[in-house]
Amino acid sequence: MASPLACEKYWADKATIDGAEKKYYECLSQMGSFPAQCTLASEISKARQHIKNSLERMDGIAALAASPGAELLDRLSTIEKENEKMRNVIDGLNNLVIDLHARIRTLEAGGAAKPAPAAAAKSAPAPAKKAAAPADDDDDDVDLFGSDDEDEDKAAAELREKRLAEYAAKKSKKPALIAKSNVILDIKPWDDETDMKQMELEVRKITMDGLLLGASKLVPLAYGIHKLQLSCVIEDDKVSVDELQEKIEQIEDYVQSVDIAAFNKI
Repeated sequence: MASPLACEKYWADKATIDGAEKKYYECLSQMGSFPAQCTLASEISKARQHIKNSLERMDGIAALAASPGAELLDRLSTIEKENEKMRNVIDGLNNLVIDLHARIRTLEAGGAAKPAPAAAAKSAPAPAKKAAAPADDDDDDVDLFGSDDEDEDKAAAELREKRLAEYAAKKSKKPALIAKSNVILDIKPWDDETDMKQMELEVRKITMDGLLLGASKLVPLAYGIHKLQLSCVIEDDKVSVDELQEKIEQIEDYVQSVDIAAFNKI
């Protein structure tokens, strides 16, 4: 059986086929270079457009810098208005100063003109004084007021001495301030069997010049034991608190100890 490829001329025309293949690949290579060229051209155009846009922006910035903004114009107009107001105020003050200066000149001129009659009036009584001069010479040796002044000085001195004596007498009669103190004593017994009423009676038998015993009360301590809290007023110059404590502690049958609970000046 004959082969189906027996009639084919592929291998017989190999040189033709190789040439066609070569041309095909050349065409492919040329077609592959076109997109690269197109891409490069597009990048160049983009760069040119970017440069153009940048230049346009710089021109806009320069134009804005050359022309003042609206805010700047508003500030300038405000400053101009304030400057105009200040000028008006200064002009008013200047006019006021000029007016005051004119008034002062007028017053000074009037004051200088008025003293002339007064000077004439003062110069008029001069002859009378000269006429009275001889009369004064005659009375130089007469002392009309000397004795009265001496009498007044003596009377004032006597009155001052009298008042000083009255003040000294009044001050001596005033009673001197006596310093006193209020003392609260805590008097403790030996035990709960101590007769607290009898202990208080024994304490109240103590008498001293300047000592005044006051109210008392029983204050519970512990375990049924009470202490006697006694208030008294003493004169600081006559009664010593330590001496009073010693006298109370001498009642040994009832008193164990004495403490000062409070000490206040009156």
